[in-house]
Amino acid sequence: MPTPPPAELAARIVHAARAPVTVASAYTIQKVELRLSDDSALATRVIRLLPPALARDVTDDVLAHRELARLTPARPLSAFRPGPAAAAAKLRAWYAEAQRRSGVPWQLLAAVNFVESDFGRMRETSVAGAQGPMQFMPSTWASYGRGDVHEPHAAILGAARFLRAAGAPADERAALYRYNPSAAYVDAVERYAGRIRRNSRVFRHFYARPLVVRTPAGYRRLP
Repeated sequence: MPTPPPAELAARIVHAARAPVTVASAYTIQKVELRLSDDSALATRVIRLLPPALARDVTDDVLAHRELARLTPARPLSAFRPGPAAAAAKLRAWYAEAQRRSGVPWQLLAAVNFVESDFGRMRETSVAGAQGPMQFMPSTWASYGRGDVHEPHAAILGAARFLRAAGAPADERAALYRYNPSAAYVDAVERYAGRIRRNSRVFRHFYARPLVVRTPAGYRRLP
């Protein structure tokens, strides 16, 4: 399918960003941003047509996705084990509880949850052996976890304990680097966390996005 012109792609983003948060509006922006992540020249042309605040948001999304794509190779559909996420309201309450206990900002925990497992929709164990919605290695979970690593409430609280011990909230970037020693990972999580900090509605927008994975044949939407 030919790529629409930049003005049309920019118009799609603007219209969807102004609409109520639904799966449809979130998916519209997601599809355009995936195109832009794969084509830096197109991204430049589209983003310069957006209002300044929206241009900043889309830039963060595109760069974050581009950085994460470099860290994770495309995989066949058979490698993915999708499942339902916990309700958005429950996740939001668990992030808040973890922030009260640890001081780690809820927006950072939400961003980690989003990056690591799409809020728990990605159920497979990583190639390195990390498990659960916050992707803990078994040895790390033994030190910071309580209960079942696959249970989202327990995993979120465990991630908050780890990040606090690693230096958050005073030095989020250093704490994130201990969570996953990759500068690209740290930058991507910080971009998503920054998006949620600027507008808490963004959490619901990210949550509403359908699960889209990268395969050798291209992006595929999973149920």
